[in-house]
Amino acid sequence: MDISVLGPCRVVQSGVSVVPTAVKPRKVLALLALYPDQVVSVASLVEELWGEAPPRSVQTTLQTYVLQLRNLIAAALGDRLPADLPNGAKSVLITESGGYLLDTQGGMVDALEFERLSGAGHRALEAGDFVGASASFRRALELWRGPALVDVQCGPLLEIEATRLEESRLGILNQRIEVDLTLGRHHELVGELSGLAAQHPLHEGIQAQLMLALYRSGRRGNALEVYQRLRGVLSRELGLDPSPDLQRLQCAVLDSAVELELSGAAREAAFSGSGGPLRALRGG
Repeated sequence: MDISVLGPCRVVQSGVSVVPTAVKPRKVLALLALYPDQVVSVASLVEELWGEAPPRSVQTTLQTYVLQLRNLIAAALGDRLPADLPNGAKSVLITESGGYLLDTQGGMVDALEFERLSGAGHRALEAGDFVGASASFRRALELWRGPALVDVQCGPLLEIEATRLEESRLGILNQRIEVDLTLGRHHELVGELSGLAAQHPLHEGIQAQLMLALYRSGRRGNALEVYQRLRGVLSRELGLDPSPDLQRLQCAVLDSAVELELSGAAREAAFSGSGGPLRALRGG
């Protein structure tokens, strides 16, 4: 069984999709797919489906949804197990004490592959292999096909998990961009960062990366425009000024500070801790 949650929910058994069209059975499958080869408690499924107001027939209704999923799995297994469809389906969507388990049987799970590639990128980064780190982070991000579980009407538990996955994606994206800046790929990054800055106008880290990429591309005026735009948005939306780090970055751009230039020392310093393009301006 192959599972994809980094975008539309896809669960494929023996080459056949087993994702139901009905809203609630789809939510059951999505929650099971987020925890492959693990028991998901009945209590968690009930909370996801009905929140704090489950129906009186909650157990029977939940069992009906599970049966619908097993029927889809059985149909997908039909060519392989013509004489044993119920047992076949029950060996994939397994009833456990207090819950249910979706057995992937060693299939691919995109969320787990994302974690594996992200981990490989971090290890390469720690070893000073910036090219390898960039490649691993890039492969991890290529697994995404849109917002997590975009075609599922998420309840409270799925919403938390979808948000967690998105935050993880943004974190790896930030790391990949930092590596590419360190590798001197600022010209290539300007277009991507311009789009990200428009999507996340209050994200100071992205704005800082765009400022640095523009500055290193010989576009100091545009870098300063990014700062002014961010300052205006922060003031209008939140009544705040840019952080001290952003203010130092602006001053460094105005002064054409040597700290902003790409160098071997900058490559080493950029990943001795967190902070990205602002770290060199903190004096530590």
